[in-house]
Amino acid sequence: MLNMVTLYYFSPTGGTKKVAEIFSSEIAGKITAVDLGMRTVQPESTIGDVAVIAAPVFGGRIPAIVADKVRSLNGTGKKAVTLAVYGNRAFEDALLELNDAVASAGFQIVASGAFVAQHSMAPEVGKGRPDEKDRADICGFAQKVLAKLESAADSQVTVPGNRPYKNSMGIPAAPISNPACKLCGKCSAVCPVGAISLENHSVATNTNCILCMACVSACPEQARILPPPLQAKMEQMLGALKSIRRENEYFL
Repeated sequence: MLNMVTLYYFSPTGGTKKVAEIFSSEIAGKITAVDLGMRTVQPESTIGDVAVIAAPVFGGRIPAIVADKVRSLNGTGKKAVTLAVYGNRAFEDALLELNDAVASAGFQIVASGAFVAQHSMAPEVGKGRPDEKDRADICGFAQKVLAKLESAADSQVTVPGNRPYKNSMGIPAAPISNPACKLCGKCSAVCPVGAISLENHSVATNTNCILCMACVSACPEQARILPPPLQAKMEQMLGALKSIRRENEYFL
């Protein structure tokens, strides 16, 4: 086991963080965690020789905020493990895009994984994941990564995906606040792109919204919701996936 890893993650609703923490705890005795979603904090330098870099999948891509912050890191002389976490639909070009950003920062990628978590917009899809079987998958992958690191193997990691990447996910509408809202400001505080403000005794959301659902997840009154027509559309589009279990994948 390693002494320490630096974990960089973006996890608006918690699924990506959970996967990344399970993995990181399996390979290292200490984790220094850096939340890439905190807009007031710049990513810190990697402590130790290995970084774990985890991002959610939005419509087959990683969020631009993740790619930008990862590229700002100095990974020269450091190894990295990349994790893409998706909501049981598909990860498409996301893991390749993440790896391209990580490599451009100078890291040597030693392993990559694509893991499933509960879908942020349709919670019945992938409900409860990562579950115990997922945990076993993640821990098994971690042991393989440790073995590769100990052997000093230098094999190149190849992941699925296409260049150019698919078009980024469109944002048809932003979350809204219903009458249960108490104007506590927690939605504004957690928004990674500063899209939410409290104006004239109401909550306003501008076009910077990336539909990450952090505000919905953080609302203590459950007053932050998708507009009902969008919620219905998402559930209709993704409903068939409720009975399908995507398997986790990893690449060494």
